[in-house]
Amino acid sequence: MNELPAHRGLQHRGRCGANIASSTLMNEKDAGGRRLLTVAFALFLASVVFPAVTHAQPRTRAQAVAPAIDLPTDDGRIKPADLTGKVVYVDFFASWCVPCKLSFPWLRTMHQQYAAKGLVIVAINVDKDRADARRFIGPAAPPFRIGYDPAGKTADAFHVEGMPSSFLISSTGSILYSHVGFTLKDAPKIEAEIRRALAQ
Repeated sequence: MNELPAHRGLQHRGRCGANIASSTLMNEKDAGGRRLLTVAFALFLASVVFPAVTHAQPRTRAQAVAPAIDLPTDDGRIKPADLTGKVVYVDFFASWCVPCKLSFPWLRTMHQQYAAKGLVIVAINVDKDRADARRFIGPAAPPFRIGYDPAGKTADAFHVEGMPSSFLISSTGSILYSHVGFTLKDAPKIEAEIRRALAQ
């Protein structure tokens, strides 16, 4: 920006030349100021509009068909036929996942409260080494089934975005609700979705 005024100043010597250069600088400063105001206003609009659009999209994939689950377990295998016609809560977890340490005890509670009403909980571990998963689970085996997905193929099929990620599947095989992450504040909302699915 400084080269153009200097060039014009050389073409017009003396006092007049100085005025022209000064005027050019002021005009460019004014234009630059207007551009800055325009950019600032655009950023303001983006901060107001785009968060509203983003948050308006719930973390749900209503009516999407759930991918088939066919994974090894410690005592056999989870097969698609095992889950057909049932309300299934799928939870992807990993040994390094801090929120998973909160969600796992909560899964036990959900199993205790809703298994008799038809809920099937399937926890899917994505650790490459099953020993890491076993250390995370601890000596007391959970009452729900655990599948192992070290290659991450099932996680990819569900488009898992983070740990933990959960998916509530209807008895007809549709994904009713999905959620990424877990805090105790999330629990009432997720439990309400489970009750709604069981009531259908």
